[in-house]
Amino acid sequence: MGAFHYGSPATTFDLDDRLLAHLELVMMAKLRRQESFSFAIADDDGSRRQAMWISPLVALRFSYVAPMPEINKKWLQDLVDTANSPGGLRVVPEPSLD
Repeated sequence: MGAFHYGSPATTFDLDDRLLAHLELVMMAKLRRQESFSFAIADDDGSRRQAMWISPLVALRFSYVAPMPEINKKWLQDLVDTANSPGGLRVVPEPSLD
């Protein structure tokens, strides 16, 4: 289980390393282009949802407990599509690799 650290002082969100790696790639690509966007995440049971504004001015840090996982290009594209939508980046289910 890795962690996404947002802001200063940081708020920490514990996330699965696999999900975290995909989110990192999407967020960093958008921030390299100086694009700000919203990011919404829900607790595992769906009881609580939080939304935040991600911009090049806000500190982000990704910490992992395992090596970089294999990247699912279909999932990465699905996440990019949400990040580019009016609703912003949100976690969608991972499609199968086949």
